[in-house]
Amino acid sequence: MDRVSSFDEPLKKLLGGATAKVMAEHLGLHTVGDLLHHYPRRYEERGKLTALADLPLDEHVTVVAQVADARILMFNNGRGKRLEVTLTDGSGRLQLVFFGHGVHKPHKELLPGRQAMFAGKVSVFNRKMQLAHPTYQLLDASDADEATEAVDAFAGRLLPIYPACKQLDSWRIAKAVDAVLPSARDAVDPLPAALREGRGFTPLPEALLKVHRPQTKADIEDAKARLKWDEAFVLQVALARRRYAETQLPAAARRPVADGLLDAFDAKLPFTLTEGQEKVSKEIFDDLATEHPMHRLLQGEVGSGKTMVALRAMLAVVDAGGQAAMLAPTEVLAQQHHRSITEMMGELAEGGMLGGSDRGTKVVLLTGSMGTAARRQALLDLVTGEAGIVIGTHALIEDKVQFHDLGLVVVDEQHRFGVEQRDALRSKGKQPPHLLVMTATPIPRTVAMTVFGDLETSVLDQLPAGRSPIASHVVPAKDKPHFLARAWERVREEVENGHQAYVVCPRIGDDADEAGGKAAKKKAAKKKAAEQDPDKRPPLAVLEIADELRGGALAGLSVEVLHGRMHPDEKDDVMRRFAAGDVDVLVATTVIEVGVNVPNATAMVIMDADRFGVSQLHQLRGRVGRGSAPGLCLLVSEAHEASPARARLSAVAATLDGFELSRIDLEQRREGDVLGQAQSGVRSSLRMLAVIDDEEVIAAAREEAVAIVAADPELEHLPELRTVLTALLDKEREEYLDKG
Repeated sequence: MDRVSSFDEPLKKLLGGATAKVMAEHLGLHTVGDLLHHYPRRYEERGKLTALADLPLDEHVTVVAQVADARILMFNNGRGKRLEVTLTDGSGRLQLVFFGHGVHKPHKELLPGRQAMFAGKVSVFNRKMQLAHPTYQLLDASDADEATEAVDAFAGRLLPIYPACKQLDSWRIAKAVDAVLPSARDAVDPLPAALREGRGFTPLPEALLKVHRPQTKADIEDAKARLKWDEAFVLQVALARRRYAETQLPAAARRPVADGLLDAFDAKLPFTLTEGQEKVSKEIFDDLATEHPMHRLLQGEVGSGKTMVALRAMLAVVDAGGQAAMLAPTEVLAQQHHRSITEMMGELAEGGMLGGSDRGTKVVLLTGSMGTAARRQALLDLVTGEAGIVIGTHALIEDKVQFHDLGLVVVDEQHRFGVEQRDALRSKGKQPPHLLVMTATPIPRTVAMTVFGDLETSVLDQLPAGRSPIASHVVPAKDKPHFLARAWERVREEVENGHQAYVVCPRIGDDADEAGGKAAKKKAAKKKAAEQDPDKRPPLAVLEIADELRGGALAGLSVEVLHGRMHPDEKDDVMRRFAAGDVDVLVATTVIEVGVNVPNATAMVIMDADRFGVSQLHQLRGRVGRGSAPGLCLLVSEAHEASPARARLSAVAATLDGFELSRIDLEQRREGDVLGQAQSGVRSSLRMLAVIDDEEVIAAAREEAVAIVAADPELEHLPELRTVLTALLDKEREEYLDKG
């Protein structure tokens, strides 16, 4: 078998179909190489018991502990059986519970004094931590030799604990790793020999053996140092090559002209730009004046004035004879941008129209739901060059859309778009247009060096004058129901003071599949399950909460809904009426997360707030306090006080600093794929590298990568590096490089 192909070997050949299927579906592992790069999360020392006192709630854990006692309890008038087992480790106690037919085997095996490894999800029942129906493996036996063998099967002194899933425990993954470990010697080493030797790294095959089956703690440190470096380096080479390729492309320089559209626009602004806006605008104008494409990321807090900076860049390009396109992720947002840009420009947005300015241009909207006539006119305005600015959704990317001379593409909320969508729009220029990517999700420096490493970065960190502070509080609805009642009173008070409010829910509700008899039974079963275990209840829904509020806590107020299943015209109508002040309370999904600007909205209640991510909560909160009155954001949650979910909400309530929150968010998702889907425990391109902690590694790897690519852009003299790069950056991953 040659050196590359043993890593490409499908897992089902070595492990059998059933195990391979679970690994593919639940852990994203398909080949021998994938499994060898599925590193242990931590290591247990033989005989050392995990601190049960520190177990995280709601997480799938593996513990090594001793049985203190076990007893069978009857319930349901003797018809039901439950086995309760108490584990101990000196630091704390943990309860295991088994039901029904599942009690017989553990009852015979889990005797007081026996030691075992247990895996399951930590929950709380009657204020006690418990694992329901955990899987387990005995680590002791009546025969001392057998006991030693059981532990040795888990790597002797150090037991690797792997990121696992409900369907596959850590120790089964360990056995699978044993089966593929011999292939580690076939690993293709991406590091150039001079770099490897210069930094004193362990050879890659040895690092893989040490990380999976370490003899000592020093082995683990050795392996981690090497594997972290590989990840950082290969990624930085990929980004350096992309940056290099961009500099090789030609572009038309777009310099603003004196007394043009930009000057006319600046002259009518009723306020002065912030220092930050001036500085970032200069960076952008300098880029636009060069003859290769600008490739810039503009990040700024919600409300820091990014749209104003982007609009001035678009006007400069129109002045220079080109056209500018702004790509927005949703129709609501595209319409919002179109409305605010035409309002800001006034008669300058009516070029060629009666009453329009002779220095003006036409600003058109293009979305999928437009009527045929309006769409035809918009397409005509683009191809003739009549429209200098177009704002649209992915409808802009369609083949039918042609430009007279596309000079600048502005992408709003970059993480919603794949690289191929962005490139499809850029390919509509006679030569590559300049690119400005905007995000309101603050990005720590290390992430900017990884996820957005192919873009130059500008940061807007000042809020314009006139923005008000936002107070945020967690409302523990389960423990203190009167807090929730008070939350609705606060909303009523805001409305009585002439303001408006948002209520955000994770789900739309009234699901199509819930119609009819079968579905009604399904719904009843769900409800019963939710009553027995509150964690099982579906997330709160817009339609249900709106009905409850109209008939209860907010009766008499004008309450409307907004969600993604509504017809675009209907959505636009609701948004217009809310913006005009005709609607008191808007109950919505996250469609309001970006770009919606209603300065009179001062309060926001986020239901089931623990079901949203940190950055998303911060984005949503940025919709209030946009005017002169202070904002209020209430995070309603039923999560247990000691849970990670509640800790996350407390962090959001404690600070308005988006950069601090993005750091917290990243720390909590460190198991996830910083380059992509960010799902805990799922295979990721960065398995060993903790983007928060390893800034030095990333910075050093970036430096080496830049030097290597400058000297050998095609990596002709580094075939191993090229091979590994191709394997890592298959098409799917390459798309992730452009998503945050």
